[in-house]
Amino acid sequence: MISAHIKAGQWPRVLAVFSFRYDAHLVPSLLANIEPLCDGWIAFDDTGGRGVFTDEISRRAALLTAASEAGARWVLAVDPDERFERGLAKEIESLTAAGDRARVYEFRLREMYSPDQYRVDGLWGRKRQARLLSLVNGIAVPAAGLHRSWAAFIPRRQVCDTDFNLYHLKMMTRERRRARAALYKHLDPDGCMQTIGYDYLADDNGVELERIPEGREYHPPHREDGGLWMPDLPAAATSAVSF
Repeated sequence: MISAHIKAGQWPRVLAVFSFRYDAHLVPSLLANIEPLCDGWIAFDDTGGRGVFTDEISRRAALLTAASEAGARWVLAVDPDERFERGLAKEIESLTAAGDRARVYEFRLREMYSPDQYRVDGLWGRKRQARLLSLVNGIAVPAAGLHRSWAAFIPRRQVCDTDFNLYHLKMMTRERRRARAALYKHLDPDGCMQTIGYDYLADDNGVELERIPEGREYHPPHREDGGLWMPDLPAAATSAVSF
């Protein structure tokens, strides 16, 4: 089910889009994080979804279509377990000022291992995600599959880099790291959709952490609840997987 909230008196220049299911309890903090960044939001309530995992392509297409129909020129794509650094609020207007090209802006994806430290060794320090997307060229739905980027929905896109951080909270506990690896191995047992596989998600060998620099914090501060935020795979593995 799609729901929307647009600030009163605003023509929505930027709308945030997200879906939630196992992480629904994280949505209030997400909304506090994105409030300075957008003119409202559109959400997909997936709590009634069937199987371990529902079709991500369909959910994202529905969100982007709804944002476009609401008049948004840009979308800020995010998940309930993610937070943008506070400094983005000062620059998002300038980033979205150019409306004649289908730009998609990339952020540094920081996998948090504590509320204020993220992993930087190897590929962990190189992760990037395109999350601020122009809708000037409309949307194009990519082929089905796991790990399709949000940028894949934007035709004739121009990828632009930013130095802003996007903090991912799900990897903060060892239990969630292991559960995430198990989930993706269940969904993609032959590793066809990601050549690197998924064991690396739970591999803590050689961990190097970096503290969030002063002035690049996220808001609100994270309070760890110890929850899994995803299916308990041993209990859910017999359910059908929906793609």
